[in-house]
Formats: sequence, C-alpha cells, structure tokens
Amino acid sequence: MERIIEEIREDLDRRIAVAADRLADRTPSEDPAYAALPGRTALRDRIHHHLRQAVDGLVRTSRGLPVDLSDARDTGTLWAEQGLPLASLLRAHRHGGRLLWQSLTEAVAANDRAALPRLLPGAAALWDVLEQMADAASDAYRLAESPRAERDRELRASLLDALLDGTGAAAEAAARLGLPARGRFAVVVLGPPGLPAGGPEPAAPRVLWRNRADGETGLVELGHHPLESVRELLAPSGVRAGVSPVVEGAADLARARRLAVLALRASPASAGPLTVLLDERLPAALVAGQPELAGRLRQVVLGPVLALPPEDRRVLLTTLGTWLTCQGSTTYAAQRLYCHRNTVSNRLRRLEQLTGRSLSDPAQVVELALAHAAVVRHAQAEPEPPRAAGPPGLSRRHRDDTPA
Repeated sequence: MERIIEEIREDLDRRIAVAADRLADRTPSEDPAYAALPGRTALRDRIHHHLRQAVDGLVRTSRGLPVDLSDARDTGTLWAEQGLPLASLLRAHRHGGRLLWQSLTEAVAANDRAALPRLLPGAAALWDVLEQMADAASDAYRLAESPRAERDRELRASLLDALLDGTGAAAEAAARLGLPARGRFAVVVLGPPGLPAGGPEPAAPRVLWRNRADGETGLVELGHHPLESVRELLAPSGVRAGVSPVVEGAADLARARRLAVLALRASPASAGPLTVLLDERLPAALVAGQPELAGRLRQVVLGPVLALPPEDRRVLLTTLGTWLTCQGSTTYAAQRLYCHRNTVSNRLRRLEQLTGRSLSDPAQVVELALAHAAVVRHAQAEPEPPRAAGPPGLSRRHRDDTPA
C-alpha cells in the first residue's frame, strides 16, 4: 500500500485538496451546526489536514506502525470547545472518508488502471484508520465537553434565577435562554419531593426547570397552549404543584413565581387536584400570603367557634366549609354530610349566633369564607393530634342532629 501511495502522491495530494474544498462547501449547507461556525477557510484547512492525516495513517499501518492520533484528538477538543455537536463531527468524518477513498481510486486509475486490484486490500486498512481517528476524536470531544457542559448548566441556571428572582435584565436573560421578551408565560412551583427521575417527558408547552434550595421551579413558555396544559403535563408525575396566572413579559416572571408559590401553599393537603392554578384558590392564597392577618381573621371572625370542644368545633367548621363549597345550598350540603337538611340549618344558625355574622349578608359571608380558609390553612400547617374514636356529631351538650 505504501508503494501505491508513493506512486500517486502528487496526484493524490491535488485530489485531496479538491475533496477538502468540496466538503467545506457542502457541509455548512447540509448541517446547520457547521453553518453557525465562523470561517469557511478554517473549516477547509481542518478537513484537508484530516484527510492527509488519514493517508499518513494508512502508510504507517502498512509499515506496522501505530496511527498517530494526536491531531484527531485536537480536532475533537476544538469542536467540543466551539459547541459543535458530536453527531455533526462524526457525520463530516464519514463524508470525508468516502471522498478520500474516491480520491485514492481515481488517482490510482489515472496513474495505472491495472493497479486498481492491488488497491482493494487497502480499503479495510483505510477504514480501520478512519475508525481509530473517529474514536480518538470522540473520546477527546467527550473529555472536553464535560467542563463545557457544566459551564453551560451554570450559565443557564443563573439566567433562570435572574428571571425568576427579578435580579437581572429580563429581556437579555430571556434572549440567551431562547425565550421571547414578550409572549405567554407561567411559572410552576413543585412541592416535595419534586419531579421523579425522567419526568415529565419533554413536550409542549416548553418548560425550563430549575432545582433550587427553596423547591423545584419551572418556567413555562405557553405559546398558544392554554394554562390548563400545565396540569395535563404534570398529571403523570403525581406531584403537588402551584401554577401562576399567565404573564405576558419576561420581566413579569419574578411576580409570577411569587404567585405560583402562593398557589402551592394554598393547595389542599389531601383532597383536591394535585396541580392548583392560583385563580382556582384565590381566597386560600390570600390568607396564605398574609399569615399574620390570617391569624387575626381566625380569631376575630371564628374565635367563639374555635373555643368550642374539639368535636363541636370540627362539626361546625365542617358544616360551614361544606355549605360554602355547595354555594350556600343547605340541601346539597346535607347530602354531602349524610344528614338531614334541618340538621345543617340548625348548625348554621348556631354558627351565626356564635360569630355574630349572618349567612344572608354577602359581606359577612365573605368574612366567614376567608376566616374558614384561614382555619384550614392553619390546620394544615399545625395539625391537631388524633382524637379519640367515637361517633361523629356534636357533643351531647349541644346536640342538634334531630330534624326540626
């Protein structure tokens, strides 16, 4: 093989130069990753050098010497540092190998067509050389890519933090993350333990996740998708989540994150949807966002009820919550509570007497509803110890379960 190459060396060098020009011209148009790299001349020189190194490797192999892979490693390191995908590097490598074999066969045919059969055994040797060079470039690429990928992750995290905390230029951070400055966005905050490994699957809408010390947070680029699509995206994960309302600018994402935190804090601890949209739980979010005022609201509005014995207190608060859920229908509340509607009416009248609020006054109903939300929120944060087993209902001193 060495003798054949020496016979055609001058013609082969010329054909390799032409092949390098052809590959440098076609590669950027076929692979956008190369189109993003600066300098067609630098690309052509790198290809030309790679093809010449493959020929030198073929000669060394015919002499029983190892292939010099230092340049292949340098190429892998260079393209990793410039952000070229490894798949693009290997694709161009394969194209170069085919052009090199074509140049070899054309040069041999032009010099002595009868020598072509002697070239055929060299095909296996050439592809072995090319494979060694590809492996060396790949190994060097991966070695160089690891710290670069870590730097990219740190940069991405800092840009997301700038948007979610409102600490940087929002438009610039959004642009560097590939987000529009104006659009339809939302923020989702997850409860512990966060997303399971591998989920949710990347799908529309696009979500940029950030695992922070205060919880796992996702920046959602909704585009034309409805806000409800966030619930659908998270449903398979089985994780509790709070979702902000839609905001239209990257500069509003810090506010959206604060609202998503409130939505999570307002989400029911047990029953109810796992993913809560803020607008679905505004009263609960209101008291969650103002814990000091919520405590005052509990005592001022429902203090006399909270002072009752535990079982009495539980029954009255459960009845009030059910009546509110049933939109003020005593009949529907009775069905949910599995008791007579007169029993519900008796309990509600007693609650009115204790609180001094009338359930026929819309303004006072609002007070009771917010106070009830504050009680539920407080109970979730500081659950009562388990009570002794016994039949449900009020204590014997305040029995009101007999239909009137």
